[in-house]
Amino acid sequence: MTSPPSPALPAAGPALAAGPGSAPGTQLPMGGGLSRRSLLAYGLLGLPLAFVALPLYVLLPNHYAREFGMPLATLGAVLLAARLFDAVSDPLLGRLADYLFGRSVRSVLAVGAGSAVVLALGLWALFFPAVRGEDALVAWALVALLVTYTAYSQLGIAHQSWGARLGGDELARSRVVAWREAAALVGVVVASVLPAVAGLPAMVAVFALALALGWWAWSCGPRPAAPSARPASASAGQRAGGLADLWRPWTKPGFRRLLAVFMLNGIASAVPATLVLFFIQDRLQAPPAQEPMFLAAYFVSAALSIPLWLRAVARWGLARTWLAGMLLAISVFVWTATLGAGDAMAFLLVCALSGAALGTDLALPGALLAGVVAAEGDGGQHEGAYFGWWNFATKLNLALAAGLALPLLGLLGYTPGTRSEEGLQTLSLAYAVLPCALKLCAAAALYFFLIRPHAMNAARSPQRPTEGTPP
Repeated sequence: MTSPPSPALPAAGPALAAGPGSAPGTQLPMGGGLSRRSLLAYGLLGLPLAFVALPLYVLLPNHYAREFGMPLATLGAVLLAARLFDAVSDPLLGRLADYLFGRSVRSVLAVGAGSAVVLALGLWALFFPAVRGEDALVAWALVALLVTYTAYSQLGIAHQSWGARLGGDELARSRVVAWREAAALVGVVVASVLPAVAGLPAMVAVFALALALGWWAWSCGPRPAAPSARPASASAGQRAGGLADLWRPWTKPGFRRLLAVFMLNGIASAVPATLVLFFIQDRLQAPPAQEPMFLAAYFVSAALSIPLWLRAVARWGLARTWLAGMLLAISVFVWTATLGAGDAMAFLLVCALSGAALGTDLALPGALLAGVVAAEGDGGQHEGAYFGWWNFATKLNLALAAGLALPLLGLLGYTPGTRSEEGLQTLSLAYAVLPCALKLCAAAALYFFLIRPHAMNAARSPQRPTEGTPP
C-alpha cells in the first residue's frame, strides 16, 4: 500500500502573489513566507482529489468484480485501456495547464471548475451504472473511466503546477507539498471509512461537497506571480510552444534521473494498492467492518508522520530523507507475506508502520520535482509540462499494476472469494514480496542516481553546494 511523487533539486522559484488579506501581486519572502492559512487554502483541494483516488483506484476494481461479477481478465483489460489513455493524455493536459497559466490565473480556475463538475458526475456514473449485462457494463465503465480520469487529471495537474509556481527554497517547497498531501491524507481516510459507514451514495455526495469547497478555497488562496515575459529574440517555435515545450522535460538529465526513481517506487506502490482489498478479504479473511480500520491506520499514520519527515529534511535533505522512508517501508511491509487468516491485528500494525513511511513518498518527491523545474530555469513557464509527464508516470504504474497483476493472478490460480492454498500463496507473493523487491530497486536507484553523484560533486568542490543541486 503506497503512492508517491518526485526528486531533484532547486533554486529559488518565482515570487508569490499574495493570497487573501494581501494586495494582489505582493511579493512574499522566500523560504516559508506563506502563512498556515494560505497554505491551507492552497492545499485543501488535495482533500477531494485524494478522496476520489481511493474509489477510482482501490474500491472500483473490487466493486466491479464482486457486485457485477466482471471477470478479472475483462476488468484488468478495461482498467489497463482506461489508465493507458489517462497516462498518455497527461502530458497534453500539462501543456494545457501551461497555456492556461500563460493566459491568466482566472483561466486556470475556470477550466478547473468545469473539470470538477465533470469529475463529480463521472464518479456517480461509475459506481451507479445505468446499464446491466456484461457487454453494456464494460462499455459504460470504459467510457465513464475515460471521462472521469480526464477531468481528474486536468484538475490535479493544474493544482500541482500552481503549487510549484509558488516558488521558495527547499524547505518552503516541502511545506507547500506537505500541506497539500496532508489534506490529501485526510481525504483518503474519509474515503476509506465513509463507504462502509454511510454507503456509496453518501460517499459520492460528500465528495461533491468537498470538491466544491476545495475549489473555492483554491480560488481564494495564494496566487503565483504572472510569468515573466520571454525575450523578444525567442524563436517562433518557443513562442508558440507546441511539441518543443511538450518534450522539454525530457531534455533535462535531472528530470530523467528523478523520473526513473519515481517510476520504480511508484510501481512498488501501485501493485499493493490494487490488491489490498483482495488480500484483506481472502488472505486475512477479515470481516468487512475491519477494512476501514486498516486503511485509516495506514493513512492517519502517514499524515502524522509528515511533520517529523519535514524535520528530517531540514537535517538530511530531501533525497536522503526519502531514502530513509523507502528503507523503513521495505523493512516493515515484507512481514506481510507471513500473515494469514486471523492475523488482523498484526496487519494493523504493519499498516500503521508502513503508513509512517508513506509520509516521505507523499511529501518529498513533489518538492524534489519543483526543485528540478526551478534549477533548470523553467519556473513560471513550464511547470505543467513537467507535472504532466510526472502524472503520466504515475498513471502508467497504476495501469500496469491493474492490467498485468490482476490477469496474472487469475492465470496463477487466484479467484476472488475462493481460498485455495495455491491461490492465496500467489496473492501473498504479489501483494507483499514483489512490491518490496521493486522498492529496493527504487532505493538503489535513488542512491546511485541522486545521492551518490551529489556527494561526489560536493567532495570535489570546496565551496558549499548551492540551492538547486540534489541533496
